[in-house]
Amino acid sequence: MDTQQVSAPPCAPSPVSGGLTPSAGVVHVTVRHTAAFTVIGNHLSQHRALSLLAIGLAVHIQSLPAGARIGIKRLAERFPESEVRIAAALRELEATGYLRRSRERLPNGRICTRTVSYSQPGAVAPSAVVRPRPRDGRRGTASASVRCG
Repeated sequence: MDTQQVSAPPCAPSPVSGGLTPSAGVVHVTVRHTAAFTVIGNHLSQHRALSLLAIGLAVHIQSLPAGARIGIKRLAERFPESEVRIAAALRELEATGYLRRSRERLPNGRICTRTVSYSQPGAVAPSAVVRPRPRDGRRGTASASVRCG
């Protein structure tokens, strides 16, 4: 007589909507967000040429409000990665079109870095985007984060 050899008990069914349970792989339990969320395209989250750090950094940047400061030093204070790794990830995002950084001279002579984050590479930035309000409450016109230094 043969004895049945079981190496592991069978898996319990996973709670998937529609009653379908995949035979292997990830099971998604999705809850609809109604506040404080960011929509990220699969082209970014599954980008084969970007490192996981660059993808995560792009998601973080896209979740920030306009005008948030995202300099390398500030990001290194926020995350455990080093300034070198963060700088490399920002370069990856620039090379793939998710980020554009440019240095500009302000009327007072200071040099600033203007950062534009694109949710879709190749998208055209609108010409008149509202700038965050200056501390004196007046309204300006720019399109992204500006870090002066």
